[in-house]
Amino acid sequence: MTNDTASNAKQFGTVYLVGAGPGAADLITVRGARLLALADIVLHDALVTKEMLDLCPQAIKVSVGKRSGQRSAAQEHINQQLVDAAHQHRVVVRLKGGDPMLFGRADEEMRALEQAGIRFEIVAGITTAMAAAASVQLPLTKRGVARSVALFTSSTAPGEAEETRIPDCDTLIQYMGGREAILTANRMLAKGFAATHPVVIVESCSRPEEKHLHITLAELAHGLPACEGPVLVMMGEAMRSRSSDDNNTDS
Repeated sequence: MTNDTASNAKQFGTVYLVGAGPGAADLITVRGARLLALADIVLHDALVTKEMLDLCPQAIKVSVGKRSGQRSAAQEHINQQLVDAAHQHRVVVRLKGGDPMLFGRADEEMRALEQAGIRFEIVAGITTAMAAAASVQLPLTKRGVARSVALFTSSTAPGEAEETRIPDCDTLIQYMGGREAILTANRMLAKGFAATHPVVIVESCSRPEEKHLHITLAELAHGLPACEGPVLVMMGEAMRSRSSDDNNTDS
């Protein structure tokens, strides 16, 4: 950073890209909660809960939520809002569900802030995969069963080619699961995965309305029940219930 750029940055506020965690207000980090309490303005995702926003009663709150599938122009608008906010406020929080560095478009926002000479920091959050594993009490890794985990999404913007590659890992976690997870299940079956391959669906992770569904890969391939909240799909032998393990041992 040049001296001129550093001088300009001192005149601007600092932008904090904060991970809100999976949804529950008490699963944000202590540092994230502290920054919310200090924030002059909070630009938040659509899935951030009211209880989370109650942690920053003093702040201006701006919803910049956009669902998967929207055009990238929406992200460009968010980038500009962040730059504008840093010109007007000392502490700017960009509050993102989960962790900012995982499927959070953080790279685009960081680039925009860098180009504008605005200082920013990243505050990690609990990503939904970890919270979901804790909730269903099934570890993503398991000795002798699963040593690798892939977090992936097939969701794309209109006009973009859909990702078709299935990650080569023991446990697969598909974010923004919905229709894309059904396609993934069909591709996995076509590649030779067992029809009985365990699948766990977690809807609205960590929220009061959270729901779990334990099914097989074949059942997933035939569709999912209607879901109102965000869906995470967890696939792999590590997702097999411990009672099933006990039954297999006894047989």
